[in-house]
Amino acid sequence: MSSSKHLHFIGICGTAMGSTAVALRALGYTISGSDEKVYPPMSDVLREAGITVSEGYLPENLPAHADVYVVGNAISRGNEELETLLERKLPYVSMAELLKTEVIQGKRSFVVSGTHGKTTTTTMLSWIFEHAGKNPGFMIGGVPENFTSGARFNHSDLFVIEGDEYDTAYFDKRSKFLHYLPECAIVNNIEFDHADIFADLDAILLTFQRLLNSVPRNGLVLLNGDDKNCLGLKSYAPVKTVGLGESCSERIRITEATPESTGFEINGVPFSVPMIGEFNVRNAAMCVCAARHAGLSDDEIRAGLESFKGIRRRQQVRGVAGGVTVIDDFGHHPTAIRETLRGLRQRYPGQRLWAVFEPRSNTSRRNLLQNELIEALKEADGSVIAAVANPEKVAAAERLDPELVARSVSAAGKPCYHEPDVAAIVSRLKGETKSGDVIVIFSNGGFDGIHGKLLKALGED
Repeated sequence: MSSSKHLHFIGICGTAMGSTAVALRALGYTISGSDEKVYPPMSDVLREAGITVSEGYLPENLPAHADVYVVGNAISRGNEELETLLERKLPYVSMAELLKTEVIQGKRSFVVSGTHGKTTTTTMLSWIFEHAGKNPGFMIGGVPENFTSGARFNHSDLFVIEGDEYDTAYFDKRSKFLHYLPECAIVNNIEFDHADIFADLDAILLTFQRLLNSVPRNGLVLLNGDDKNCLGLKSYAPVKTVGLGESCSERIRITEATPESTGFEINGVPFSVPMIGEFNVRNAAMCVCAARHAGLSDDEIRAGLESFKGIRRRQQVRGVAGGVTVIDDFGHHPTAIRETLRGLRQRYPGQRLWAVFEPRSNTSRRNLLQNELIEALKEADGSVIAAVANPEKVAAAERLDPELVARSVSAAGKPCYHEPDVAAIVSRLKGETKSGDVIVIFSNGGFDGIHGKLLKALGED
């Protein structure tokens, strides 16, 4: 797979773009790139890999003789570097298409898809293969604790990739995962999300159906057997349904729940995962079934599961101050928030649980799932909802109403506050919490450094 090709990345500092660039650089590719947001940690990662990054999108950034120019998902018409590339008629591809042709083609591709759990399941399956000595290639949309980076491309015949249903590039509106040539497709669950590119649930179901249409007849489709949206999909390849319901072909039964781990069975065969919550058991069960398909024994799978360390920003403890535990979580969809809160009850039994939510994603800033958010926040003993990020990007009639959310949750007997900024949120929580409480902060962004500010305030007398 090593190559002397020169690849130029426009938008190289994105997490996926940067990880791909670094992994290809390790294989011998010549890599250059540009971005308007060149800052740590990705800028450091690229520099350490020996990749020079030009700051700003300028025509002169384009190398004269690169073999391929990779256009990032965030790049759109009007970008000066892109416009020059088009005028010069240079060869360009999306990152997903690059992965297909340069990395995945000819391998046993395991594509992990679904609205929730993709990053955890992708990382867990990669680690099970790694622990069994299979040295898999992988592409993970997060920071895995068991690996030194989120991407590794090598000569292994096994490749595990997080299959995102988001669109590919400005010139290719198909979902990214349609490029990934799955031998095994995992569909964890399907809900409405990405309101900026999908009109409704039917549009999302259509793209998942197209994913399944690409699985060969000697492959495998693993569906959440408890999710009616998943069960509506059809496949020419063999299908196994994985879930808690009696009709599932691979039936899960949770046998033990401790603050640090969860034991479960699949059709009576025991496993354990050092994680909490039903949703992580479901993720692990998908991995068991996929790893069996790859030829691993149950003993090999158990050993991998039991040594799994997780992913940063997934129930990650950021610190304890004044006896209050502060946790960071990437959750931004009501279902993810609800399931994380339920799982944390397992880890912190008898302790008061506070949720802080920043409506920042394209879907969470809208009122499409407002009622579901209200129900999710009721799972906490108390909660705070921040102001909608970049509210001007959503029409007022379509925008989430944080004050209404706070009133509705409070009316159910669970105090909920809407605060305008991080300083007000920190002040509120400092006054409301006590030693022994747990605060989980849900955001898919930096949230103005709230974790450090909150820990500092809680630690002051």
